[in-house]
Amino acid sequence: MDQYKVVGRIGEGAHGLVLRGQHRVTGKEVALKKVLLKKLEDGIPITVIREIKALQEVDCEYVVQLLDVFPQGLGFVLVFEFMPSGLWEMLRDAENPLSVPQVKTYMIMLLKGVKYLHEHSIMHRDLKPANLLISREGVLKIADLGLGRMFSAEHDRPYSHQVATRWYRAPELLYGARYYTEAVDLWAVGCILGELLTNSPLFPGETDIEQLAIVLRTLGTPTTETWPGVTELPDYNKITFPETQGMSWDQIFPDCTPEARDLTRKFLVYNADRRLKAKEALIHPYFFTPPLPCQLSDMPKPLDGHRQHFRAKEYDTEKPMEELFSDLKKLLMS
Repeated sequence: MDQYKVVGRIGEGAHGLVLRGQHRVTGKEVALKKVLLKKLEDGIPITVIREIKALQEVDCEYVVQLLDVFPQGLGFVLVFEFMPSGLWEMLRDAENPLSVPQVKTYMIMLLKGVKYLHEHSIMHRDLKPANLLISREGVLKIADLGLGRMFSAEHDRPYSHQVATRWYRAPELLYGARYYTEAVDLWAVGCILGELLTNSPLFPGETDIEQLAIVLRTLGTPTTETWPGVTELPDYNKITFPETQGMSWDQIFPDCTPEARDLTRKFLVYNADRRLKAKEALIHPYFFTPPLPCQLSDMPKPLDGHRQHFRAKEYDTEKPMEELFSDLKKLLMS
């Protein structure tokens, strides 16, 4: 910690404080994530080990950079590049609403980050506006890989279904799926795009049951044709919802272009195998139809205090099920 000095406080996470710091030699601004070990016998929290391991493997301009890790007292500190704000705050800055070109540029940055993670066999499992940070230069970067997991091409390993913040949680997770793919991230990308287009969350459920009810009411009741294997999911028979045809995409996005509706629709597909991949989404007509995405020079540049001014309320995030592994590789590949 001698290399850094604390100059402020950013917030408080699940495992400890996040402080604003500065490297004493270079003057570089950083975010210091202090992780406190409540019980030494419990060791380092699993979610933090996952984040460290995943971030050490990542080298992408659209994923937040882990600069250093070191022990301190009864815990340790993760050092990240400092990001003055996030997409959550940008969406709530009514005095500076995002333009269509800016929305498109944010989506390109998000998709490039997701493409990188998926090509490197990492699924994030908690994509949401609050985990998409914005640099001083206006670059969007994916952050908080605490629920991140490495995955194999065979997709033959079970995972916890208690991941992803509820509003952005894929329907297979809501039905208790333990075998799923990185497509859960693509559903979340569709939810984020929908929120950028309407400036309001698409599926704001207060409980898991209400969340599923809103999704079904909006998109219609799934069938074995539209969602093969849905009836075999662990929680499918635990609750029955009234059958519905769902809403038309014109109703869901009344003020959007056909291209914007089509791109969102291709992410919000019940059948995870048919969701549009990030690589494919980057060449969708939405990004090549006027108004075109803007240059980085025309993106919002958050100033000091932007995050504090638009302090995000805590999302109701379900805690992942505890899974204990002694080997890091086994932990990330399970």
